[in-house]
Amino acid sequence: MAVTDNTREIEPTVITDLSERMTYGAYLGLDTLLASQHPRSEPEHHDELLFIIQHQTTELWLKLVIHELDDARRLLAADQLGAALKRIARVKHIQEVLTQQWSVLATLTPTEYVQFRGALANASGFQSAQYRLVEFALGNKHERMLQVFASSPDDHAALAAELERPSLYDEFLRLLARRGHAVPAEVLERDVRKAHVFSEPLVDVFTRIYTGAGKTGADLAEGAEHWREYEACEELVDLEDNFQLWRFRHLRTVTRTIGMKSGTGGSSGTDFLRRALDLTFFPELYAVRTRIEE
Repeated sequence: MAVTDNTREIEPTVITDLSERMTYGAYLGLDTLLASQHPRSEPEHHDELLFIIQHQTTELWLKLVIHELDDARRLLAADQLGAALKRIARVKHIQEVLTQQWSVLATLTPTEYVQFRGALANASGFQSAQYRLVEFALGNKHERMLQVFASSPDDHAALAAELERPSLYDEFLRLLARRGHAVPAEVLERDVRKAHVFSEPLVDVFTRIYTGAGKTGADLAEGAEHWREYEACEELVDLEDNFQLWRFRHLRTVTRTIGMKSGTGGSSGTDFLRRALDLTFFPELYAVRTRIEE
């Protein structure tokens, strides 16, 4: 039967009496979630809600990234590489969403932002504990960063615990060693409280993996032996590429919004963000590309 009044009939099986049932809003805690936006500007500026929601949704996605990276490391430690790569693949999709979100915030013009920027006082994304947890989990450890969270015991404790934990890269390299790859002892026994630094001998390990995976014909079996490790290397490169794209979009969005002004948290602003682009998680996986020969 054709629809004539532009409405859709509710099917008789649809549950409409929800007085004693689990509801969509209750399951998701929407009462709390949707009441968590508190603009501080007076009078309230129209665009402050955009700014708040942008950062709150980012924090929600970061929570899921942390959840996935935690499990990826557990799986790597248990030699379940395939399952770990599934977790990493999900993180990559989340990263794409996070990067695309900058285009929404970029609709905020300098004239609009300056009208409520003062309401932030010293609040800054630099103070995001979850962002730091992700950086730590990927290997950019920085013990002095804990000072920023001294006034927040829970955040400080979480970061202190993450500082002591092997990073995703550490767990991957340990898995490679268990699979017979000649990962240097100094890499396996390094102080995990510090950021990973470049290791030339580790490039040799990845050169053998990449070279073997590229073999064809009679040598195919030898290459196939380490194909899963090769795939994992490329997944990690994707992860870092996505992270750097996010950093770059952050930099460009801040540049178009505040120019060369200092950050609300006391940083130099865009110059500080630009220097983050020099940080790397998996340097040997990029260096190996120079080694690959025809």
